[in-house]
Amino acid sequence: MALNKTVEDVTQRIIKRSANTRATYLARMRQAGEEGPRRAHLSCGNQAHAYAAMGAEKSGLVAEISPNIGIVTAYNDMLSAHQPFQRFPDMIKQTALAHGGTAQVAGGVPAMCDGVTQGQVGMELVVVFARCDRIERRCGPKPQRF
Repeated sequence: MALNKTVEDVTQRIIKRSANTRATYLARMRQAGEEGPRRAHLSCGNQAHAYAAMGAEKSGLVAEISPNIGIVTAYNDMLSAHQPFQRFPDMIKQTALAHGGTAQVAGGVPAMCDGVTQGQVGMELVVVFARCDRIERRCGPKPQRF
């Protein structure tokens, strides 16, 4: 089945427009992978909080041999459209374990649904929530833990 022409055109424009930033991102990810985890310089208290709930996987984190994926989610119980996302953190955790790593939910972001909030009192807060989203993705999960 052929891809819809409009979808294909938009996809190609996105690929072209993001080529430089994607290349930079991929280079940074390769470098981070080569350098490995950097957890040793975290304070004991910071490490304790990060590892306390990890159970059997804790030893790999402490020894700095396991990669750890930080999950940021917008899942919530309030919106039916979000229900499929409920299982994603567990799926990511299981997949990480199967490949010698670990994963933790590191933060959440506001999940404003235009279909629910459009025209309602409080809709002006969407801009504030969008800013919180960007802040959470940059600052919420402490990069040194992952």
